[in-house]
Amino acid sequence: MNTFAETMDYLYRQLPMFTRMGAAAIKKDLTNTRLLCEALGNPHTKFPCVHIGGTNGKGSVSSMLAAIFTSCGYKTGLYTSPHLKSFTERIRIDGKEVPETFITAFVNRNLNLIETVEPSFFEITLAMAFAYFEQEKVDIAMIEVGLGGRLDSTNIILPELSIITNIGYDHTDLLGETLGEIAFEKAGIIKQGVPVVVGEKHPESEPIFIHKANIEGSPLYFAEDNLKAFREDSSLTMQEVRIGTERFTLDLTGDYQLKNIVTVICSVECLRRAGWHLPQDKVKQALSQVKVLSGLKGRMEVLGQNPLIIADTGHNEPGILYVISQIKKLGEGKTLRFVWGMVKDKAHEKVLKHLPHNCAYYFVCPDIPRGLPASEMQKIASYFGLKGEAYPSVNTGLKAALAEASPDDLIFVGGSTFVVAEVV
Repeated sequence: MNTFAETMDYLYRQLPMFTRMGAAAIKKDLTNTRLLCEALGNPHTKFPCVHIGGTNGKGSVSSMLAAIFTSCGYKTGLYTSPHLKSFTERIRIDGKEVPETFITAFVNRNLNLIETVEPSFFEITLAMAFAYFEQEKVDIAMIEVGLGGRLDSTNIILPELSIITNIGYDHTDLLGETLGEIAFEKAGIIKQGVPVVVGEKHPESEPIFIHKANIEGSPLYFAEDNLKAFREDSSLTMQEVRIGTERFTLDLTGDYQLKNIVTVICSVECLRRAGWHLPQDKVKQALSQVKVLSGLKGRMEVLGQNPLIIADTGHNEPGILYVISQIKKLGEGKTLRFVWGMVKDKAHEKVLKHLPHNCAYYFVCPDIPRGLPASEMQKIASYFGLKGEAYPSVNTGLKAALAEASPDDLIFVGGSTFVVAEVV
């Protein structure tokens, strides 16, 4: 393969990929990841890391922590998934995406290994990230769990700190039908003697985390036990938050970031105790420019004004509750227009029942094999009293919304990460 395009075509077409195949692409053990990393010299053992899991918020928490470490002078790796625009977004150092040349060289160099092990797309991507972080000699890396925790490929690492943001209903076909079952899978990232921060308490998940932490001898901290965030002021681009006597300015404006920042601050305190030098002034500076320092996109992101256009990647019931609540507040007195699409294997009814009736819908299909056809989305939504037309693509739906909107309207684009990916 001579070009990046050829390399990505090979990875997308030849390897099992969750966005294309859904659950069939998940390999429910760590064998392939271990084989890949052993062949590469176990690069994941050559640098410290933080492991971040949870149902919602793990991308934001990973990015906030990466921004903090970068601001504090550490060369910081960040591994997240999925990407929005380009594959290179998944692997970053100090906010800079991995060069395309590294990806092409890595795949060519390891082609025999790939074809022998037959990994999934996620497994080879993770091994690639580890190899890149080792090559570039990062001081620390933030590693976001892909799905679940216990059997997720990222779970071969031994981190400085494990973080579980929260527990909610998502991927129930893979992780379990109850919050207890889901919590068991998420708790799988708790390692022997490694401190763990849990962002939110829930009666069903709390005893599972306590039990697992006791078995592993891991110090356990529930972030919301001692910390609570209050919004003092906000705009479309920033929000002022108070935690105790400290004030923070965030460039992430979602209501749900009030939960995430508590998890982040608790994690920072744990990492300080472990010897990491994280001055408070640098922490505050980082939180005011997370998007710039980490490259995070798609979280209550303002795409346009007059009409106001906002996109958010929230796609499961817990996440969408926060998003819809905030959109209703921002859209008070405005005509609301939703450009909305989902993937086939989501619990549509759990999300759709929370969507407002008093707005115009433009049903779309994200451009991936798992995308739910717009006509089917329209039909399912109608059972919940949601009315609108179906459009062949996300961008045609957005164009239709723009054509019908007045300057005072609010257009929201969401329902799936893959819908947002086509407009940010």
